[in-house]
Amino acid sequence: MRPFDDIDRLAKSPALDKVAAPLRDAVHKVLRRQDVKDALHGVWLGHPLHPMLAQLSLGSFVSAGVLDVVPRTRRPATALIALGLVSAVPTAAAGWADYADGHEEQQRVGVVHAAANGVMLAGYAASLVARLRGRGGRGALIGWAALAVGSAGAALGGHMAYHQAMGANHAEGYPHIGPGDWTDVGTVAELPEGEPTRRIIGDVGVLVVRRGEQVHALADRCAHASAPLHEGRVTNGDGPPCVVCPWHGSVFRLDDGAVVHGPATAPQPTFRTRVRDGRLELAVTGYAAVPAS
Repeated sequence: MRPFDDIDRLAKSPALDKVAAPLRDAVHKVLRRQDVKDALHGVWLGHPLHPMLAQLSLGSFVSAGVLDVVPRTRRPATALIALGLVSAVPTAAAGWADYADGHEEQQRVGVVHAAANGVMLAGYAASLVARLRGRGGRGALIGWAALAVGSAGAALGGHMAYHQAMGANHAEGYPHIGPGDWTDVGTVAELPEGEPTRRIIGDVGVLVVRRGEQVHALADRCAHASAPLHEGRVTNGDGPPCVVCPWHGSVFRLDDGAVVHGPATAPQPTFRTRVRDGRLELAVTGYAAVPAS
């Protein structure tokens, strides 16, 4: 049996939905402002924010555990624990934002991940109190116990990121497997005005939108969770035209694939377009140079 088979069983346990679903709904109710959600997802960074913050929190706790073994270093260990507890607040906020836009199996593992982290933080809070009261040895023991629980929680987080691909760029492969040569995908006349449609070139699906004489083409699978963008809707506001993901509401500019709103943080790969004798040809391009502002 593989070491992480038990985690896979967690992911397939519907019993956890009794906790996971209400928590998801609660997070959506709290995080109503789009700009706050975008900030917590890491849209401004072009990369998920939670894993980066988690390194600060867990790194502080691990460093404190090491210092607790070395004589006369428990005072800096206390400072590191305080830093870890403070940094855990934005870390948890970013994690809950990502959790709410995950799929069911990710959320089931996420609930257990959050529970382990909650126990860890409670343990470190108790450790900090003991240290501040002059009970350094007791504080160190509690800290090591908290670190053991936190390590299990970190393993669950790693499983979500690498095994379940939560936060991964699901459109990463397009520039590498999409045809670089011009490929005929049919007549321009058959494309409905302003409506998302899907075309296949080589081994990949492409979202195609015709707006007057201009044709936009992006990778069809959303970078956030591989949703089919051709099932989404095209916005026609004051700014550049965009496509809205049908699953989690990520918004991408049609002209360059840049992220306007999350939960996606990676842009959509784009395709070059040209019309020859009334027929549309596509060729893969790559990524937008910068995120939308």
